[in-house]
Amino acid sequence: MKYRTILMFGAPGSGKGTHGRVLGAIPNFFHCACGDVFRSLRPEGPLGKTFLEYSSHGQLVPDGPTIQLWRRFIDSSTQTGRFHPAADTLVLDGIPRNLTQARMLSDTLDVVAVFYLTSRKRENLVARMQRRALKDNRLDDANLDVIRQRLKTYEKETKPVLNFYGKDLVRRINTDGPPVKTFLDILKHVVKLR
Repeated sequence: MKYRTILMFGAPGSGKGTHGRVLGAIPNFFHCACGDVFRSLRPEGPLGKTFLEYSSHGQLVPDGPTIQLWRRFIDSSTQTGRFHPAADTLVLDGIPRNLTQARMLSDTLDVVAVFYLTSRKRENLVARMQRRALKDNRLDDANLDVIRQRLKTYEKETKPVLNFYGKDLVRRINTDGPPVKTFLDILKHVVKLR
């Protein structure tokens, strides 16, 4: 079975997680943030060590462990009744992060829209990541060198995923205004999907 899916897409700090979480709180939507799943791992476990090793340098975790962890989380969420694949739309953020992952998930995801969150001002992204580092104790967002590396990695490895899904699925949403305006724009697109 393929999961009906909306991808929350954009650079680090664009608001994918914030808006994905809010959308996931609406009945018949289920939000999964791959970064949150990784951060919930025990740091002394093998996957936890792998995540810390890569994220602390602003790099992506290798594809194999990422997809393995994601599938395990989705299976667990289905078994515990949090995710109902037949009724719910899956809201993904932080996965797929590159073309290889997009291909690996093509037999699992029925992507109906890609919400591409953009900002004209790079400093907005950096400021959001630094606030998040303090608020959510996300050490990977505290260091400016790591932030710069994460933005470079996004441009090089993640942004090409947009072409994989094609322009017909991409909905460009500007995030420079107030968060409530951004979410209203997202909801307008969601309503058109139903």
